[in-house]
Amino acid sequence: MVADSNKKILRSQKSYGKLDKDGFIHRSWMKNQGLPHHVFDGRPVIGICNTWSELTPCNIHLRDLAEAVKRGVWEAGGLPLEFPAMSLGETQMRPTAMLFRNLLSMDVEESLRGNPIDGVVLLGGCDKTTPGQLMGAASVDLPTMVVSSGPML
Repeated sequence: MVADSNKKILRSQKSYGKLDKDGFIHRSWMKNQGLPHHVFDGRPVIGICNTWSELTPCNIHLRDLAEAVKRGVWEAGGLPLEFPAMSLGETQMRPTAMLFRNLLSMDVEESLRGNPIDGVVLLGGCDKTTPGQLMGAASVDLPTMVVSSGPML
């Protein structure tokens, strides 16, 4: 059997797949959270970018939704890793949430660019949060899926 030489190496394997000291440190860092060794077997690492916040009603239920997304990623053979992103809500933010959209975009972009993530699921809603998340993810050019928080979008 001939190995597929055209198979692209996942970004995450550049951190977790190495058998040197750096790879050991990266895997150990994640294993101290309870992840077993076998999850670093080359499966894709899928980031779950969650804008959950008690300050933003349209995102309040995203904590529970993130757990469902994690189960789906596990079932599909990936390794889900949730991370927070700024939550924007027009009603509470002053002077306007629009001023913070680009900050959210940078938050998402740098979180994705700086971590060994192969794809991302964006959890968010409302008219500033969703564009901000999409702008950040588009800048990194990773496979991206959006799960909207609901009708306030």
